[in-house]
Amino acid sequence: MSTMQGVILPGNSTVEFREFPVPEPGHGQVLVNMKASSICGSDIRAIYREHLGKGAEAYQGVIAGHEPCGQIVKVGPGCKRFTEGDRVVLYHIAGCGVCEDCRHGYMISCRSPLRAAYGWQRDGGHADCLLAEESTCVLLPEPLTYVDGALAACGFGTVYEALSRVHLSGEDRLLVTGLGPVGLAAAMIGRAMGAQMILGTEVAQGRLQLAKELGLLDEVIEADDSALDKIMERTDGRGCEVSIDCSAAAPARLLALQATRQWGRCVMVGEGGTFEFDVSQLLIHEQITMYGSWVTSLKHMEDLVERLVRWDIHPDQIVTHRLPLSEAAEAYRLADEAQTGKICIVFDQ
Repeated sequence: MSTMQGVILPGNSTVEFREFPVPEPGHGQVLVNMKASSICGSDIRAIYREHLGKGAEAYQGVIAGHEPCGQIVKVGPGCKRFTEGDRVVLYHIAGCGVCEDCRHGYMISCRSPLRAAYGWQRDGGHADCLLAEESTCVLLPEPLTYVDGALAACGFGTVYEALSRVHLSGEDRLLVTGLGPVGLAAAMIGRAMGAQMILGTEVAQGRLQLAKELGLLDEVIEADDSALDKIMERTDGRGCEVSIDCSAAAPARLLALQATRQWGRCVMVGEGGTFEFDVSQLLIHEQITMYGSWVTSLKHMEDLVERLVRWDIHPDQIVTHRLPLSEAAEAYRLADEAQTGKICIVFDQ
């Protein structure tokens, strides 16, 4: 195979296919045969609809897809760990490698002009092959599927980082606002980390129904004017010790903060938008700690895939649609409607 098809996102809610030469790995690089590459809400928000991103979110007209998982088929000179045949998840940002953030594994926060995210500033996973830095590869344990790995590459890694940062434990009740793929991931990871009770809110009817069918939460609550009262009723009028907003919607963010128990912890992972609140009444007087958490680190992604095996969790449980690369336009259309679970482009398994 000398050429391959790849998906470009020109904006205006469209998908474009182009032919690309199959890349040759250079020093410290590997060529990964794609097996699964899922679609993230950030792709929809900042690339598919229109190109709004700047800096780390600037789209450079590359092959889309920042949640890739596959099998290494060629190894370049200078590689030290991985070999042909290895199954790998991609940490989806290649940083400069030498700044403080990169040396701690948080390439997501690298501020160097050398930083390039797969699917945003360098070619991503919506093609038959992906050229990757060996340093961004995470070994996919055999019990996990390629689709499991694709979901760990962003969404599950994001919520694992956030819930670890707020020290979620069996002492806590957890509220998840926004039950799209990231919110469902938060429920699964929160359960594994020992949350005593998990409540979730959602406004989209399709996602409400899916969350109920999956049975991942103790109660799924429609995000209407009565949602806060229902959460308080389930928590003896106190609220949840931990809340996580996965929606990026202002009303849901406000609800997450309002429903956090005094002295509790509230973490925001949903990207985009703003919201306003009474700082004194909701944050200062309630002694709440608010966190912002952006993706995860390379080390924590490696920890996550190991724990997924130990916890017997398969992220692919929340996938509702698997489509071939040839149906990428339909995959993006479904993801844009925000009524489903995770959408994943799958290749020959």
